[in-house]
Amino acid sequence: MIGRRRIEPNDPAPDLAIEADVTSKTTIDAYKAIGVPEVWIYNGKTLTIHLLQNNNYIKSDTSPTFPNIAITQIIPTIVERSWQVGHFQALEEFETMIGI
Repeated sequence: MIGRRRIEPNDPAPDLAIEADVTSKTTIDAYKAIGVPEVWIYNGKTLTIHLLQNNNYIKSDTSPTFPNIAITQIIPTIVERSWQVGHFQALEEFETMIGI
């Protein structure tokens, strides 16, 4: 939600949660408890997509949010590129990859 740093108990669940802080204490069960339908977890090397189905998360190779983009391959590549060429150049390469 725009302008919000925390989700309050009465707020609707976000459509997508992205967990990139490998030291975070947030577990996938916390996202399940509030009904987040899609969670991406980046562990520093790979990106895993989890989809909520029948109150359980299943792993998926594709994102329903971005069905035509190979997110699990592109994100780790772009993160690695950002270390090599900097964030700005990596972002430009990402935009080119996805056709923006």
